Amino acid sequence: MTEADNYWQTRLKKWTVLDPPARISEVLFGLIMVLTFTCTISVSTAGKQEVRELLWAALGCNLAWGLVDGIMYLMDELIGRAHSLMMIQRLKMSNSITGSRELLRDNINPFISEMLQDQEIDRLGQRIKTVPDLPVRRTLVFKNFLIAGQIFLLVFLITLPVSVPFLFVKDVALALRLSNGVALVLLFAGGFALARYAGLRPVLTALAYTAIGVILVVITMALGG
Repeated sequence: MTEADNYWQTRLKKWTVLDPPARISEVLFGLIMVLTFTCTISVSTAGKQEVRELLWAALGCNLAWGLVDGIMYLMDELIGRAHSLMMIQRLKMSNSITGSRELLRDNINPFISEMLQDQEIDRLGQRIKTVPDLPVRRTLVFKNFLIAGQIFLLVFLITLPVSVPFLFVKDVALALRLSNGVALVLLFAGGFALARYAGLRPVLTALAYTAIGVILVVITMALGG
């Protein structure tokens, strides 16, 4: 392994972390998908066979979308890193201090950009120019694939707690109420965790997150999802 490989491997491993908002968003996505199935169950007419078929359909749908979501994460990471490497190359080829400065300011967080003085931006540019080159195809590391697998599992496994009441409770009406209750608890817990992460009011944020989840389910079902 070359020095460039060692350099990039070390840094890419630090960057490839699925943060709490991303994890909880995947859970919300999975919940919406399974709720669009369970909420179509008719309490008055649904039989055991119909419920079983709907649950299998929900399981298969989340299985497919979990796989799609994981692959799209990998594609998004690859495109994002290709863009970053292109910006580094453009910075290395720039002979203008003003041009390099503008390129950096356009590609870093606007809030941080406003805080940095021109001299600090220039020093940052000089450091970036010393970064060794690496082909785009080698920017994905093993941890990226683990995160893709985590995304897949989050979307898929969230189907189970919402579906369990239909498997063990014979009364369809009671099972539906229990299933919806589990979904609401999961939505509330997700909002609470996000609030703790962002430093917001936990209960208020959790209630808002739950309401947003319910609204999204209603919209999805209204649009034929």
